[in-house]
Formats: sequence, structure tokens, C-alpha cells
Amino acid sequence: MTSKLQLILITGLSGSGKSVALNVLEDSGYYYVDNLPAGLLPEVVRFLARADHPRAAVSIDARDREALAGLPARFAEFRQQGIEPKVLFLEANTETLIKRFSETRRRHPLSDGGLTLTECIARERELLAGLADLAHRVDTSDLGPSALRKWVKDFIGLPRTALTLLFESFGYKHGIPLDADLVFDVRCLPNPNYDPRLQPLDGRDRPVIEFLKADATTQKMLDDIRRFVADWLPCFVRDNRSYLTVAVGCTGGRHRSVYFVETLAGSFRDETPVLVRHRALQQ
Repeated sequence: MTSKLQLILITGLSGSGKSVALNVLEDSGYYYVDNLPAGLLPEVVRFLARADHPRAAVSIDARDREALAGLPARFAEFRQQGIEPKVLFLEANTETLIKRFSETRRRHPLSDGGLTLTECIARERELLAGLADLAHRVDTSDLGPSALRKWVKDFIGLPRTALTLLFESFGYKHGIPLDADLVFDVRCLPNPNYDPRLQPLDGRDRPVIEFLKADATTQKMLDDIRRFVADWLPCFVRDNRSYLTVAVGCTGGRHRSVYFVETLAGSFRDETPVLVRHRALQQ
């Protein structure tokens, strides 16, 4: 039986912002179930499909360890029923998660007295690794709640298609984002930051764009990256990937990487759904 249920699954590491994501979905009119044991998901989805809840969000709890491994097969069953789940996986680096747990004084869900907090985080990351490969991943390590709320709203608005292409700029001085699938380093190119007129601007501003467009090496690297993504994108589609994140990094994440991401996104918008993120501009 075909269902019109719009289902979003929220999962990821404890402390990575799942509560913020669920609040956004609740405010957007989604019926939500928080911290559901994975083994109960099929039963809950059947209930939601029968009930008057056209849009629903479910947060998956990592504590149901045995059922987690069977979730990919469950997703295939949902698709046969006409339900195409969208999966959002939130993560953060270990240092950030430890800091967040310390600030809130919460116990980690996997804490049983025999594991340290670091060991609990590592265990949870291992348990959820299979879901991360099926999901739209968001690294919240350096994101504030307002930026995360905006990114979740962007995710909600994505059309249901075979693959969404996400271009993400970042600064190497902040570290490589955990959610990146392909990473390109553009630090070897001329840096607008050394020009006093361009320093306060970013890669979306016309003077910075003109500066980088005038440099032949910048344009060659841009063409090379564009060609690489275009050549290999069909391969990721055939692999049944739902999301592909292409990260471009420069030193601070404000000029060169932002210009590259904006230009690349414009090149692919007619081919597949595209999202754009600028990590250093949303601190």
C-alpha cells in the first residue's frame, strides 16, 4: 500500500544537536518521536502511515544496539511501501562533545559505569557508522544553534531525488569538517586576505570574485574540480548515494573557498539538487 507519509529520521552522536533539529521539525509542523529504540521503528512507521500524520520525524536511539544493524534493510522495506525516508545524521568531534557534556553535566546514554566519556563517544560512533553512510551528514563541531537550525530547515526543503550535492567551504585553521566526502585544498592560490581592500569581504562579494576570476591558476583549478565532480558524480548516483558533500578549504574559509563553492554550486544546479554551506561565515 502506497503511503503519503513524509518521514525524516534524525540520528547521530549524543550531544551533537539532535534536540535542536527536532525542535525545528516540531516548529515546522512535524509530528515527532524522540529517542525511539531502533527495533520499534517499523511499528511506529506503520502507525504513522495509518494515522493522520502526513509529516513525521523520528529520533533514533543508539542504545538499541542489535536493531541498528538492520535499519538499512528496514529503509528498503519502507521504500517498497511508498515511504522514502530522509535521514539526517548529526556528529561532532570528540573534543566538542566532551565539552558539551561537561557544560550540561549530562550522562552519556551509553554510560554504565565501566566506560569513560571518551570511550562512550567512540562506542556510539562505531554503533552508528552504518547509518552515517545512508544519511545527510552535518558536522556541528563549530556550529551555533542558529546556524544548525538554518541548515536543518534547508534539509527539510530538499526535494526527494536520487542524490543531493552539497558544496561546503571551510577554513583549515578550524579543521576539516567530518561530514566531507570529497575535500579540495585551494590554499595554494592567491589570497585576497592580503589585500586591505578585500580582507573584510568574503568570496560572495564582487571585488573578491573579480580578483579571483582574473587569476589564471585559480580558474584552472576551478575547472579541474568542476570536471572531476562532473566525471565522478554518476558513479556516486549508481552507488545509490543520497547525498554527496564536496568540501573546499582555504586558510580562513572566507574568500577563496567561498568563491569556489558558490561558483561550483551554480555549475551543478541544473543537474541535481544543490545545497551550499559556508562554515566560517556562520560562526
